[in-house]
Amino acid sequence: MLKPLFQKVLVAYNGSKSSLHAVLYAILMAKLYRCSVKVVCVVDVSSIKQLTISKFMVSEEAELLSANLESDGKKKLDYVTEIAKTKSVKIETQLCYGSVWSEIIKAADDYKADVILLGGTDDNLDTHYSVRNVISRQDSEIIGSAHCSVLVIREPYIEQKFKLV
Repeated sequence: MLKPLFQKVLVAYNGSKSSLHAVLYAILMAKLYRCSVKVVCVVDVSSIKQLTISKFMVSEEAELLSANLESDGKKKLDYVTEIAKTKSVKIETQLCYGSVWSEIIKAADDYKADVILLGGTDDNLDTHYSVRNVISRQDSEIIGSAHCSVLVIREPYIEQKFKLV
């Protein structure tokens, strides 16, 4: 018998509207297809370290920023956990520290994810074609380096669909 295409879904979440859409999509997948979902939020300490090395930021500022980002990340993960509960879906969450794309890849590998969900851009349909098709550097690295499938969520009515299920 053929195993389902996805049993474990990992979602990269940064608090943006597009990444929230990816979370909503994953919750619906879990509800409809009975797959497990893990949501990962990354504290980008790699960029903070680079800012400190380049003397753009002193170490005390870097520590304060890291602590604030960690607190913010925990709140974001608590938020998506509550959203999942509204659909009676249990999700796993993880707060990671490092470079965003490499931590997402590592988390997907550790979780043995079948697919990584990324949020599409937060643009409207009137945006110029060339701007709409730009992929962030982080997303590009994830797409190019992932050891599993990557799905970019661009479902325009995901919030309405989420309410219906």
